[in-house]
Amino acid sequence: MVVGSMLHINGKPTVHFSCKSNHDRPSYIPKPTAVKMTTITTTTITTAPSILQPYWASLQADIEAHLKHVMPYKDPLVVFEPMHHLVFSAPRTTVPALCLAAGELLSGDRHQAMAAASALVLLLAANHTHEQIPSKPKPKPMSRPKSNTMSFRAFSPGIELMTGDGLIPFGFELLSRSCDSVQENSDRVLRVMIEISRAVGSKGLIDAQYKKKLLSESDGGESCHVERIMDIMEKNEGGLHACGASCGAVLGGGSEEEIERLRKFGFYVGMIQGMVNEGFWEEVEVVKDLAFKELQYFKDNNRDVDAISSFIIHV
Repeated sequence: MVVGSMLHINGKPTVHFSCKSNHDRPSYIPKPTAVKMTTITTTTITTAPSILQPYWASLQADIEAHLKHVMPYKDPLVVFEPMHHLVFSAPRTTVPALCLAAGELLSGDRHQAMAAASALVLLLAANHTHEQIPSKPKPKPMSRPKSNTMSFRAFSPGIELMTGDGLIPFGFELLSRSCDSVQENSDRVLRVMIEISRAVGSKGLIDAQYKKKLLSESDGGESCHVERIMDIMEKNEGGLHACGASCGAVLGGGSEEEIERLRKFGFYVGMIQGMVNEGFWEEVEVVKDLAFKELQYFKDNNRDVDAISSFIIHV
């Protein structure tokens, strides 16, 4: 059975942060009361401060090297130059790196999950590109903007829109290329495609962006209930990291229990990052404990969890 997105009811890898859950939030999770809407950021995913930790830097370097290999500069440059720029200039996130880390934890070979990690980079870059495109044209400036202006764009909004559209199918193409003649591997790749589609789709990241947009357009001085922000976190940081970890676990040959435990671990990693960004410090410690509990299962089964645990230790 293909495991659904973070919002599926059975085995939902969350501690019911959302007010829309069918269950009450457990009493052992501290619940913030309110937060100012000015804390809502416009970035899809905020890069963790510790992304340049040695292990994460190694994972990121491998992903970027793979992408440069499968997406070389070639003719027509009018197509591939903007692709390179938009992919490698997009904000880094820990989602693809967590995908490799999960695969490496289970199989000992991070490259088994390389296609999924690369696809995640492409889809998140496409999403970031679309998010940055102006919703309506701005009047032309009377004079040439300064070189350090924040409004500088390497390519026109039209080129960015079309290039972003092209990155999405290319990401799934990379995944399909990773299939081989072994049926088991093909089934795993198909499962990963569904996982990613749901995480970045209309019930995942897109829904989070829509809700975040509504909050950002509200009066910044007005208070909003924290449940609304936690709901956004679940589908944004939490859902994307859960997707990355579960995809790595699937391609690493994990059992259903291992896949679900790493899905929960990824969800907690994402929620921790979101909580840090919003200043929910008391809740961070609780969720860190939950993340470590998921890793304890692998440690008890003689897995080396030191590397992957850096995703929560250094936050």
